[in-house]
Amino acid sequence: MSDIYSVIIYPILFILPAYVANGAPVLFGGGRPIDLGRKLGSKPVLGKNKTYRGLIAGILVGTLIGFGESYLLPFMLAIAIAESLGTHFGDLFGSFVKRRLGMKSGQSNALMDQYLFVIFAILFAAPLGHLPEIWGIVFILIITGTLHLLTNTVAHRLKLKEVPW
Repeated sequence: MSDIYSVIIYPILFILPAYVANGAPVLFGGGRPIDLGRKLGSKPVLGKNKTYRGLIAGILVGTLIGFGESYLLPFMLAIAIAESLGTHFGDLFGSFVKRRLGMKSGQSNALMDQYLFVIFAILFAAPLGHLPEIWGIVFILIITGTLHLLTNTVAHRLKLKEVPW
């Protein structure tokens, strides 16, 4: 039982605020773009899909998940806040890089779309301790790609997203 907890159950509890924070803008986003339509050279800074409402909603919803988890694991509230911030920093950084590479908003890049948010979430949470053991991190990385594709496909079919990635 200890192996199941340390490799599967705890890693899911640990990364859940980041997953929810990453998905929240699809449901609650829209509105004014963070870059206010500005360009760097001829390319958008971030793009029209990165909005203040999505950013704030993601951070709040991810934090709420951590608040709920903190009844079982008291340290999760601080981790959830760090992960929610890291998730959105990673997502915004990925959008910035994609725009510099000439990729349009919504254009797919597996590393930046599926993994950058979770990598930044883990990096932001790391100083607080309580990281899953190495096999737990491997498990998180393995399920992230699959879950990301599955949830985005569902969101696309529900007409919540323009593209299925």
